[in-house]
Amino acid sequence: ASLGVALRMLGAGGKVYYAQFIKGRTVSSEFKALSKLGDSFTHKMFGLGRFIKKAPSIEDIKAAKHGFAECGIALASGEYDLVVMDELLGALHCKLTSIEEILEIIKLRTSQTELIITGRNAPPKLIELADLVTEMNPTKHYFEQGVPARIGIEL
Repeated sequence: ASLGVALRMLGAGGKVYYAQFIKGRTVSSEFKALSKLGDSFTHKMFGLGRFIKKAPSIEDIKAAKHGFAECGIALASGEYDLVVMDELLGALHCKLTSIEEILEIIKLRTSQTELIITGRNAPPKLIELADLVTEMNPTKHYFEQGVPARIGIEL
């Protein structure tokens, strides 16, 4: 859904900064396509590509902190019409950040910059601050039957 908004913003002539916090360095097909748009679309990956089941490593935390700093710069710069912090709530759940740190980053946003934060289980403080909250729930997915991700569909 956030990529759809990013595409609409690009179609309207805007600039987009898209940061990912959990996914690793494997670039999926949608980002390959969007990278062809040049300077209008900036894509950064700050995750190390592993699901964090226990305490995050120092490397996980360092990568996330770097990402938060970069997003803060993008939000404060006024250069971008849209900043997406993809799976930021996953980073919060994995203890790569705190709700207080997220709220401080949000304060850096200029008035002309839209912000999208994705992930599950948004804390009440964030929901209260948001202008729009959408909850998406899977009903059925073939991944549950062991079908791996496919290029052009999930990758």
